[in-house]
Amino acid sequence: MTDPANPLRDPRDKRLPRVAGPCVLVLFGVTGDLSRKKLLPAIYDLANRGLLPPGFSLVGFARRDWENEDFRQIAYDAVKAHARTPFREDVWTHLSEGMHFVPGEFGDPGAFDALAMAVKELDASRGTGGNYAFYLSIPPKAFPLVVEQLQRSGLAERTEGSWRRVVIEKPFGRDLRTAKELNDTVHRVFPEESIFRIDHYLGKETVQNILALRFANSMFEPIWNRSFVDHVQITMAEDIGIGGRAGYYDGIGAARDVIQNHLLQLLALTAMEEPTSFSAEAVRAEKAKILSAVRVPGDLSASTARGQYAAGWQGGVNVRGYLEEDGIPADSRTETYAAVKLEIDNRRWAGVPFYLRTGKRLSRRVTEVAMVFQQAPHLPFSETDTEELGQNALVMRVQPDEGITVRFGSKVPGTSMEIRDVNMDFAYGESFTETSPEAYERLLLDVLIGDPPLFPRQEEVELSWEILDPIEEYWASRGGLDQYKSGGYGPDSADELMARDGRTWRRL
Repeated sequence: MTDPANPLRDPRDKRLPRVAGPCVLVLFGVTGDLSRKKLLPAIYDLANRGLLPPGFSLVGFARRDWENEDFRQIAYDAVKAHARTPFREDVWTHLSEGMHFVPGEFGDPGAFDALAMAVKELDASRGTGGNYAFYLSIPPKAFPLVVEQLQRSGLAERTEGSWRRVVIEKPFGRDLRTAKELNDTVHRVFPEESIFRIDHYLGKETVQNILALRFANSMFEPIWNRSFVDHVQITMAEDIGIGGRAGYYDGIGAARDVIQNHLLQLLALTAMEEPTSFSAEAVRAEKAKILSAVRVPGDLSASTARGQYAAGWQGGVNVRGYLEEDGIPADSRTETYAAVKLEIDNRRWAGVPFYLRTGKRLSRRVTEVAMVFQQAPHLPFSETDTEELGQNALVMRVQPDEGITVRFGSKVPGTSMEIRDVNMDFAYGESFTETSPEAYERLLLDVLIGDPPLFPRQEEVELSWEILDPIEEYWASRGGLDQYKSGGYGPDSADELMARDGRTWRRL
């Protein structure tokens, strides 16, 4: 059922924000780091901005012998520690009134029956209208069991005039086969339009700004193609190690953890054709076209690189190598750095390589998309005039210094003709008075509203695994890994990958 139209609202009026309708958000895995550091603070921030309905209710489900007050105290501590917006006692009081907790194991039918009773009571007491969103912030191996319990207890059964939605955190499988199995499991209970696969990178303002930059401006479109672009570099570098994620990370690795989702989604947004509208179907269709046109080079030994961080100095601190981290086997072959070269077989991008890299314990934290342009075909200057001139570049910075940089050549003041690179910067923090919301704020609101453009559909997930699976199979057939010092720029093999093409990585 669609919400009744507000006769006083003009769709052109941007002063009234989108506000979710009456609903219950059921959060599985509420005791985990993601819930404590991201989800609970994001829910508070949405309430603080007036974007949640008065009767909004949050139900936590976990293996804890808690009462409602215990859950509210945990949520209070998380909000105080991690919320983006200022803490307001009146907002918290109103929000906490709708917080409830149901203890139980995923395999306990009685616990899910109790959960069903709890949300029905909220329908009656808070007017949530039978609208439920289930957020599965749990290990992927638990998905089938929880989805089956939601079906058995009747929680997944939509009644007339209400909706049910399920939110799945990455990873969406660990290869194409398991991704399809996961999809089949969820589809047995929920239709595709009710499944929201969260890739939090797609909720970042700067990622969405890639579409705005491309399609709201006429100055970039004529040069956004093979006639002017030399290559594209997409980077996600981290200056931290695996922390306490050994149990998850070992056996997954950098490529499955980042390239399959975050970086291939950035590639799709950068390379896609203009959609007919910003509707979910139109945007997803263009992303799927690009992902289906991506080609992995035949010689994977020359077009991929991977490595593990070794001990070294990071930010003035002597840190351990990956194999010395707690919980990591001494013979682990899981990569913490991965780089791949991909090509796109279509008219716009034929012959333009896309280089993707990600790694941990690198020199600094940065995520960016850099479009590097071809050299000018003729330079009427002497060689010494341009010896410090590089290639023009358009760099879209996703984090941490959100913005856009244009690099071009300019004459150095003086009597001689000397040209060197200069940067022209746009920074979000300087151009807008409002701070960018956290990615989970935008994505959670979209789930509750039912707006899916920023969520990848199953076709995109499977196409991404079709790209990565051959690379993973090749790596599995090889021997050891290159080691690189913590605080550096990655393994030598990654530099050699670029050098074979006569190119270099942008300096982190």
